[in-house]
Amino acid sequence: MHELSLAESLRQIIEEKAEQQGFKRVYKVVLAVGELSCVEPSALAFCFASVMAGSPAEGAKLEIVPIPGRGRCSQCWKEQALQELYDLCPSCQAPLTIVAGLEIQLRELEVE
Repeated sequence: MHELSLAESLRQIIEEKAEQQGFKRVYKVVLAVGELSCVEPSALAFCFASVMAGSPAEGAKLEIVPIPGRGRCSQCWKEQALQELYDLCPSCQAPLTIVAGLEIQLRELEVE
């Protein structure tokens, strides 16, 4: 379950930011998660609630914003939605190169 390690990394980032910027409490965390990143949002939300106990983000709301998968054809250069990591171009059947959907980004912290 890599969602647990993601939540632990997120806690570390939040604690570092709290120390650097002097905030004491986090009310909301906005995290963008690529649909091809193999992260299960419900599992991440569950882990987040447990891992944040005792941190500035204890009790914070986690908002997960999905990033759709996008791929570009290596032959005809068309870009299109990508549902699976290894989809082929519907036009020419060449492999698609992933251009979006693998990333995980901390987008926003609502703090006090």
